[in-house]
Amino acid sequence: MKKKLIHIMWYVYGALVAICVLGVVSIKQGWIGYMPPLDELNDPIDKYASQVFSADGKMLGTWSQKENRIFVPKDSISPHMFEALVATEDSRFYDHCGIDGRALLRAIVKRGFMGQRSAGGGSTITQQLAKQLYSSTASNTLQRLFQKPIEWVIAVELERHYTKEEIITLYLNYFDFLHNAVGIKTAAKVYFNKSPKDLSVSECAMLVGMCKNPAYFNPVREPERVQERRNVVLDLMVKGGYISVAESESLKSTDLGLHFRRIDHKDGQAAYLREYLRRIMMAEKPQRKDYMAWQEQQYYQDSLSWEKDPLYGWCKKNSKRDGSNYNIYTDGLRIITTIDSRMQQDAEEAVYGHVANYLQKQFNKEKRGSANFPYTSSISQSQLRSILARSEQQSDRYRAMKAAGASDEEIRKAFHTRTDMTVFSYHGEIDTVMTPLDSIKYYKSFLRAGLVSIEPQSGYVKAYVGGLDFTHFQYDMAMVGRRQVGSTMKPFVYAMAMEDGLEPNYMVANVQRSYGSWTPRNGSRRRYGEQVPLSWGLAQSNNWVTANLMAQVDPSGHRLIDFLREGGISTYKLYPSMVLCLGPCEITVGELASAYTMFVNKGIRCAPLLVSRIEDSQGNILAEFTPRMNEVISEQSSYNMLRMLEGVVNSGTAGRLHYKFKLEGPLAGKTGTTNNNADGWFVGIVPRLVTACWVGGEDRDIHFNSTAMGQGAETALPIFAYYLTKIYRNPALGYSPKEKFPYEQLTKSVGGREKTSSSISDDSSSDNAEEQNREKSVPAPHGKSQVTGEHLFD
Repeated sequence: MKKKLIHIMWYVYGALVAICVLGVVSIKQGWIGYMPPLDELNDPIDKYASQVFSADGKMLGTWSQKENRIFVPKDSISPHMFEALVATEDSRFYDHCGIDGRALLRAIVKRGFMGQRSAGGGSTITQQLAKQLYSSTASNTLQRLFQKPIEWVIAVELERHYTKEEIITLYLNYFDFLHNAVGIKTAAKVYFNKSPKDLSVSECAMLVGMCKNPAYFNPVREPERVQERRNVVLDLMVKGGYISVAESESLKSTDLGLHFRRIDHKDGQAAYLREYLRRIMMAEKPQRKDYMAWQEQQYYQDSLSWEKDPLYGWCKKNSKRDGSNYNIYTDGLRIITTIDSRMQQDAEEAVYGHVANYLQKQFNKEKRGSANFPYTSSISQSQLRSILARSEQQSDRYRAMKAAGASDEEIRKAFHTRTDMTVFSYHGEIDTVMTPLDSIKYYKSFLRAGLVSIEPQSGYVKAYVGGLDFTHFQYDMAMVGRRQVGSTMKPFVYAMAMEDGLEPNYMVANVQRSYGSWTPRNGSRRRYGEQVPLSWGLAQSNNWVTANLMAQVDPSGHRLIDFLREGGISTYKLYPSMVLCLGPCEITVGELASAYTMFVNKGIRCAPLLVSRIEDSQGNILAEFTPRMNEVISEQSSYNMLRMLEGVVNSGTAGRLHYKFKLEGPLAGKTGTTNNNADGWFVGIVPRLVTACWVGGEDRDIHFNSTAMGQGAETALPIFAYYLTKIYRNPALGYSPKEKFPYEQLTKSVGGREKTSSSISDDSSSDNAEEQNREKSVPAPHGKSQVTGEHLFD
């Protein structure tokens, strides 16, 4: 009987062994549950957020759709993190092969048979990693039955493919610490504003304490509970021999030391640039059917970019080894931009400081009490209602209600019903009560601005500001938004004249003439009827001189359009007309800055270059981008133009750069103001930077009433002045007012005579002249974003 019992026991044992072996084989083969393919085990975490870096090595931000995970190697993580994790979660981590038999047996006996819930679990760090990577939530009893065995098999396989250091590093890179802090790098930034390498013992203990149950041990909501859990981790570190009792007791008396800040892609430097890069890098090949009827400009521009710009649609044009296209959200790319983080900060501070702290206050003061606020009082109430009605229809609220089937009457009522909301202010968000219609007018009351600063010799964009606050005003006025450029168009007309062999001292009649049905106006009659040099005409931004010159070099306007195309202007509808010389066409800030590079780069225009290279997560270079250049004018013509643009600063409409802002060294540039002060422009040039600035309202009927405040010399020029002042004060950037323009190295000057820049213009004037001389007879029709030739005549 005893012998028979022994045989039975052996049979049972053998059967159990066979079942276990069969189960393991079935799991490995994928017959039961899910077993990841071998290539997945070789790269178990293949989804990492891409990172955007400045040229000087600062991380500007990340791109991710769900998990903002950024991989960091073991040597970039504090060793205390590994010690705390092993001491707390798996004290025999370095001794087992993925499954800790002792811990498993203890958990079965104490938790399963004795009901001691505080006895601890049997899962190793490797098993926890396997569960996070590959195990889905069990939906029935059978799945729950096989869930643990599947994790065991995957854990053993992970141990076969990875070292202990790699497994624990993978764990820390994968774990979700809440608040979009996926992985140790983001967690260290979110909770302590540190890099993982700089985490202290106490900070590591807190993060490891969260691993037990992040939702329960949430340091933001339950700091006292988390502090208690951190102290438990410190005790376990003492038990593991990693820290002393005295050190543990000292750390327990401290608070958590949180410096919590949620990670948001809208925060941080160069947010407009990062959004622009995200959009163009992931862009599909443009198809006309994917664009609305009114999106002709966008389709035209995107089509050009797809063909000419290797960065546009880069992810769709390039494939990984497996044949799939790159994805900025999951492939952990490193995007190295041309932006200098210090110059970017200078630019953002200059834009915000001038617009938010000065212009906005003046604007509000001027518009105070106006029934049309923030719109000009020159439009009627019916026009105002029409403008606001269009804005309503373009709002998210309107589209959502329309999609939900709401009637027009229900939508109208909703927009006129007061409701609780949080709105933007320059002093922080404000909780208030107002109607959605009032909120539309409120947001439109804020002035907008854009700045692009380019290195003319390479096209490197050193600073990119699309607005004052990306979170609340996401429309990009650097490389997306287009506005009329006014008198900043004039240098292109003068450049064509230089190409025809004329020189800055060429004389033109300063008289009013009619060209067909168009008669340009001029705000000043200084030197009326005289023959004046071209240099004087450009310095004073004289409309009559410019129009007379246009009549000589390009009366049809076709040549100027071709010239603008060569200069990189991608405006879809450019109408040939004499009036084009005064800048009624719409151009982006970035395009204008790029076009002006020809004047300081010996006639060669450089396209804006935003990214220098793209790397994979291991630092391998996937793509490098080189400057895209084309010669537009001759070297001699560029010298002539540069001297005349210096005259604009030395004795023309941009004179305040010297007398008010005290800037020294070579300076050139051009101011611009469009009808009714709707757009203020300035393009500033120094030997190694071309910077275009724009200021205006969201709609063209939102503008200053007075020319004194609304002119480009008052709205846009100071931004350039503050920006350049900051740059010159930082020697580390390498820019100096002692640098010279290229022609100053020549032995001969313009016209074969020695001549100083200040002698180019033979008359002095206030920098208000250009604004007085803007073409007042060129109205921008309400509701139209593109002025056609027919609209430009009286």
